[in-house]
Amino acid sequence: MSSGFDSPFPGDLPSPRISDLARPRGPGGDPGYLEGLNPEQRAAVETTEGPVLVLAGAGTGKTRVLTTRLAHILSTGRARPWELLAVTFTNKAAREMRERITHIIGAEAEGLRWLGTFHSVAAQILRRHAELLGLKSSYTIIDNDDQERLLKQLIEAENVDAKRWTPKILAGMIDNWKNKGWTPDRVPPAEGGEFANGKGVTLYRQYQERLRILNACDFGDLLLHNITLFTSHPDVLTDYQTRFKYVMVDEYQDTNIAQYLWLRLLAQGRQNVCCVGDDDQSIYGWRGAEVDNILRFERDFPGAKVVKLERNYRSTEHILAAASGLITANKDRLGKTLWTGETGGEKVKVSGVWDGEAESRMVADEIE
Repeated sequence: MSSGFDSPFPGDLPSPRISDLARPRGPGGDPGYLEGLNPEQRAAVETTEGPVLVLAGAGTGKTRVLTTRLAHILSTGRARPWELLAVTFTNKAAREMRERITHIIGAEAEGLRWLGTFHSVAAQILRRHAELLGLKSSYTIIDNDDQERLLKQLIEAENVDAKRWTPKILAGMIDNWKNKGWTPDRVPPAEGGEFANGKGVTLYRQYQERLRILNACDFGDLLLHNITLFTSHPDVLTDYQTRFKYVMVDEYQDTNIAQYLWLRLLAQGRQNVCCVGDDDQSIYGWRGAEVDNILRFERDFPGAKVVKLERNYRSTEHILAAASGLITANKDRLGKTLWTGETGGEKVKVSGVWDGEAESRMVADEIE
């Protein structure tokens, strides 16, 4: 019996190293890192020029496609490592991507300085140009506790009841505004009137000014300051548009408006942008994710090629049938149908429970 990390399915197999397998193999004379890719995966890897949207269903090998695509661009000499921008959502996903690329191309992966999360890349850019935004390159990033302490001081200075209008509530509102790309002067009046009888925007403005004096910013500022930098200094934007020959984004369905605006600004230069995502897996609306970002990709980048990864290497036939039957009821989706070569499998059981506590008990009983 194989371990949980071994898979008989080609979509999940570790990619081979270029140094070992880049020389031609097989009747087609292809480099070894393309071995084992199915036709759709290969199309996503080899379509390097122009905008590409890869609709990757669950278990279809999207991480392998992303990493192999980066390796393909590098191994064919289309770009050098520092000319690639690749962003994802978590540090764990970024580490995994870097490890897989290193496995393929070896030490050359160390030059991928612009591979990371949205916020880590934005922080790098902000360090370089902080003075253009009234900060120093040594700025600090405050955490949630520091943010709420600072907001409490401002709320009390405005003679607002901090027990009724708590710093935590205001911090959440400001974070939401920043996720939408709103600086204090862009917050709609209706939005700003929800806190302390209309004092929300005033407090937001005071908070931003205090952060500037402290040479600090919060997590949401990293992207917001980047957007301000690019829109206020077109020469800086042009420099990065020229620098990044290829742009790649993972989990595109989970981007919020600020991330979308940041990406669109950077990608509009060369338009060699590849976004990988799944409109059927957008579950983070509660934290500002906008599934419309992936739905409008073809409008933002006319002539974009859409590649659908529909072969699932993770689940059995019955599981995919149940999932597909459910998801087809969704209205806002681009449409794809997952399939697998693994027929049969254990049938899905549907159980009804009253609430989350009853569900937890049922799961625990089943495990026991």
